Amino acid sequence: MSKTLKIYLSLLLLLFIAIIAVEFSTPPPINWTKTFNETHKIPYGTFVYHDQLTTLFPNSKVRDIKVSPYEYFDDYYSWADSSYLTTGTYILIDQQANIDNTSAQELLDFASHGNDIFISSNYFPPKFQDSLHFHLHNNYNFKGKAELSFTNPRLLNDSITIEKGISNIYFSEIDTLNTTVLGYQKLADSAYVNFIKVPWGDGAILLHMQPIAFTNYHLLKKSNAKYAAGVMSYLSDDSIYFDSRNKSVRELGDSPLRFVLNNPPLRWAWYLALITTLLFMIFNAKRKQRIIKIIEPVRNTTVEFTKTIGNLYYETKDHDNLIEKKITYFLEYIRRVYFLDTQYLDEKFSKNLAQKSGKEFQDVKKLINQIVFLKSKTSCNEDDLLRLNSAIEDFYKH
Repeated sequence: MSKTLKIYLSLLLLLFIAIIAVEFSTPPPINWTKTFNETHKIPYGTFVYHDQLTTLFPNSKVRDIKVSPYEYFDDYYSWADSSYLTTGTYILIDQQANIDNTSAQELLDFASHGNDIFISSNYFPPKFQDSLHFHLHNNYNFKGKAELSFTNPRLLNDSITIEKGISNIYFSEIDTLNTTVLGYQKLADSAYVNFIKVPWGDGAILLHMQPIAFTNYHLLKKSNAKYAAGVMSYLSDDSIYFDSRNKSVRELGDSPLRFVLNNPPLRWAWYLALITTLLFMIFNAKRKQRIIKIIEPVRNTTVEFTKTIGNLYYETKDHDNLIEKKITYFLEYIRRVYFLDTQYLDEKFSKNLAQKSGKEFQDVKKLINQIVFLKSKTSCNEDDLLRLNSAIEDFYKH
């Protein structure tokens, strides 16, 4: 080996070592994803809140629900005397309460038997909105901090101010005869209802609009924990059923091999099979030439091309890309047909679109809110895509 080659190799080795040193010395970037996952210690996880539940409710046992509310509570329902074999409080904290109608009805039934349902989210199941008679509104134009407070004079000192990650959504309409306002969120100079309690049978439904207040970032900042404790003071000290169903699904992932990859013996067997197959293909390719298959050219028609591209995105689970394209095409349709500016998707835009299209304002507003929410969401799933596609198709048909 020549002296020059040794110098080059030494410099390359030193460069490689320097790169490794820099990589290990650089602190990892902060993950600001809003997971609301009780096992995550990132800013917008709920590890601290979940860990302190036993302190807030010393006489309660915390149970994590890994299935849908219907699957969980239906097992405790006694058909003999039409009662539940367990009591307690169901808690869900997430950016969007993805609860199907069957599970929503199960929660209402559970509450009617003397139990509490607490959900802190930006969006609630349609079944709840219909049954409890409330509507939500999104203040698109607001940007800044929000002051969260209680109506109870004993909790006035528990008010807090949050600046990061807040939601502009609030209760615009409630059933004043049956609903008790428990708290407000002050945006700019106006206060809006963000925390309500609705009696349901022998129990109660408590709905809260700022789930970000229960995340690690805000609970550990200053004395913000007092606000979360004030919210929890409205719940009974009984068994706690903490819903982690959606978060568990996200942890497992969408891969059909997730069961194999989560079991070490099966995982190594899978890797060995892949390596063996690859080696077989490499050595076999040297001796034989594959039969060249005659591929007929694809007919370049517009409909078939569109279906092919759509299936490609759908089958590869590139939901974010497909959602973006559907929204872009829909907004282009609005500009071309109704001559509306789609730069600001606010309430004024929804009213103009409803007037020009002749559709119900609430239906149009719900569709626009869904588009705004998906555009701001960092990662979308198949359910988001299906709901968006269904809403847009309904707009076209009706």
